[in-house]
Amino acid sequence: MIDAALLLPKILERAGNNRELSEAAAIIAWKRVAGEGLARHAKPTGLRDTTLTVEVADEVWKKQLHRMSAELLSRLNKLLKREVVKTIDFRVNPALAKRSTRGSDQIRNRASLPTNIISSADGIQDPELRERFIRAAANCIDRRDANSEERNQRGQSGT
Repeated sequence: MIDAALLLPKILERAGNNRELSEAAAIIAWKRVAGEGLARHAKPTGLRDTTLTVEVADEVWKKQLHRMSAELLSRLNKLLKREVVKTIDFRVNPALAKRSTRGSDQIRNRASLPTNIISSADGIQDPELRERFIRAAANCIDRRDANSEERNQRGQSGT
């Protein structure tokens, strides 16, 4: 099967300076470059001139992605084989936070978290900050468990 993203440079080459096609290509490239996990939290909404606008759930995502913007720009333009995007404008859209916590981004049940994390979370007055803390802790635990499981599997296979 042919990866459609690999056809983008050829389509852009034949389309010339078609603004709508450049925008569609940049959005498709973003989704490919960002990956599935990041794409749930950062949604491209348009390309104006050479600036790609990407909506994020909150200021934390905005700051983090802004730090990564040079790498993301490089990957985008490398995939498109031309400089379609020169800057990325990250904008906060709180509605995106609600969508990103549904579906495949399942949050671990509070009861399954260690008691010290639950008690620390209960001390946080701001409900949104408390929820972020719980999500961050759950993600760290999941990553730790996945890394541990991976090491165990490598140890058992003898590699």
